[in-house]
Amino acid sequence: MSLVQGKWIKLDQKGTGPGARSSHAITLVGQKAYVFGGEFTPRVPVDNKLHVFNIKELTWSVIEGTGDVPPPRVGVTLVAVGETIYVFGGRDYEHNELNELYSFDTSTNKWTLISSGDTGPPHRSYHSVTSDDRHVYIFGGCGVAGRLNDLWAYNVVDQKWMQYPNPGDSLKGRGGPGLLEVQGKIWVVYGFAGEEVDDVHIFDPAQGKWAQVETSGEKPTARSVFSTVTIGKYIIIYGGEVDPSDLGHLGAGKFAAEVYALDTETLLWKRWDDGLGSDHHPGPRGWCAFARGEWEGKEGLLVYGGNSPTNDRLGDIHFFTPYLENGK
Repeated sequence: MSLVQGKWIKLDQKGTGPGARSSHAITLVGQKAYVFGGEFTPRVPVDNKLHVFNIKELTWSVIEGTGDVPPPRVGVTLVAVGETIYVFGGRDYEHNELNELYSFDTSTNKWTLISSGDTGPPHRSYHSVTSDDRHVYIFGGCGVAGRLNDLWAYNVVDQKWMQYPNPGDSLKGRGGPGLLEVQGKIWVVYGFAGEEVDDVHIFDPAQGKWAQVETSGEKPTARSVFSTVTIGKYIIIYGGEVDPSDLGHLGAGKFAAEVYALDTETLLWKRWDDGLGSDHHPGPRGWCAFARGEWEGKEGLLVYGGNSPTNDRLGDIHFFTPYLENGK
């Protein structure tokens, strides 16, 4: 069935949460959303607390983790494989790029430093992450000497890093791209490569080959730092920065507010009717924390916080649910 439209729901928040922030990360394990990192003042990490939002009860709490607790950082990624959360990279108080890989066991609340230094991907921030049931994939971001276009995978079973073949010059180094796993293949969508770009690339891990694909339909304009998720064969993107600020990361650029979906089989984009302009719609924003999750039994996109067109950090939580042709 084709996905044709969807709706946003603004979730209430009970108790004291982490508050407004951007350049943070979120991932879900069951009905709990784990939040780490971010900034309220541009380029200044807020804290290194692991905040937890119970999606069912709409309550916030803070986990007092043990072990190798990561220091504060911005531009960090967070992803879950099973009940384990993985944190990679980011940028610290001194604006240094980082490359540590940490794991957090949600059953024991223990942090473990897995790799750092010369092991694994080089230092970076504002990179992208995705996962399957065996791997954590890291792509691109802002490195020590410029924007990166490398793809790495950490095998959580074998506990080893692997670097995949370089995609070549057709896939420019970039920050804030979409990185998604769809039916065994890794997709790189858009991003900022000195300018906002609108190219789409696929990597096949089984073949070890990259390919650039041409998309058509109601194609979204070039953008970066958008929220994205896969549902079935569809890649869904929401918002993002479509025109960067002259102040760079210190200012707010122009942000989009629409939702688009890419059919990964037909390579057709479609813009969705998602209630833009209504009270429950999150509006234009970028640099959000986002993750795939479930709300009332339906898969969708969870979006928390981000930066606004006025350069104010946001602290609200929204959930987008796509509809099928029959309206369910």
